[in-house]
Amino acid sequence: MHIDLTLTIAGALVGLLVGLTGMGGGALLTPILVLIFGVPPLAAISSDLVTSLVMKPVGAAVHLRRRTVQAPLLGWLALGSVPAAFAGAVLIGHLGRSSAVQGRLKLLIGAVLLLSLSATVARTLIDRRTHRTPGPLTVRPAVTVLIGLIGGFAVGLTSVGAGSLIIALLLISYPRLSPAQLVGTDIAQAIPLVGAAALGHLLFGEVRLAVTVSLLIGALPAVYLGARCSAQAPATVTRPIITGVLLASALALLSVPPAVLAVAGLVGAGAMVLLDRRPAEPVALAEQPGCGSVAPVR
Repeated sequence: MHIDLTLTIAGALVGLLVGLTGMGGGALLTPILVLIFGVPPLAAISSDLVTSLVMKPVGAAVHLRRRTVQAPLLGWLALGSVPAAFAGAVLIGHLGRSSAVQGRLKLLIGAVLLLSLSATVARTLIDRRTHRTPGPLTVRPAVTVLIGLIGGFAVGLTSVGAGSLIIALLLISYPRLSPAQLVGTDIAQAIPLVGAAALGHLLFGEVRLAVTVSLLIGALPAVYLGARCSAQAPATVTRPIITGVLLASALALLSVPPAVLAVAGLVGAGAMVLLDRRPAEPVALAEQPGCGSVAPVR
């Protein structure tokens, strides 16, 4: 089995950003595999999901230790996301591997990426305008199951949505959750979701073991580091970069002319910088542990 060092570097970059921001790896990794490494869309989705299945528990363990995971939400999310993710994987596997199907799948990934970006913008606007006040979490079962259904089906079809789409929908529905709680809860809920989607792709998709192993070598240590640093992650730096890259990737998957991509990426990043400009909220020093430290357990 050949280990590709460039894939390992790509896996490390994506793992770090997943740990820092909670954004799902599929939104970043699947376009990278398709556009840069020339992996067919179905194989890219299948391999990415298996990579995420191994990567997610590492980040979730850090957030569980820091008590940022909102456990009451997990069961309701899984009730919707697990069957929806498996159904999406089965559907895409049964559509076949012809060039026509692969082309449509490429367009579908691009469309879901644009949907995820729209959700991320909505998340940023709500995050900017909402003043969170501490209080008990009031679970809304029907809404939470619906979030799981939407995100799970999107992940099963395209591997995109586990973080970028679901975390935005969670913020819209539960605006009092802190950024750390959103990231921790999203990474934890993604484990059963991605597990169901990965199982479907193992049975009906096209997992490439060499691609998956190469990605995991870089992703596993990086997602651990990113999760430990997430409490002080410079979101105002990482979010515009991710937004610009995702917008350019989505448009490339939708066959937009190359001359437009760089401009679109810069515009997307610049727009997110403007959206992110707001007065910083004071945070107690004890609530901002360094990357090498562990937050005190209260």
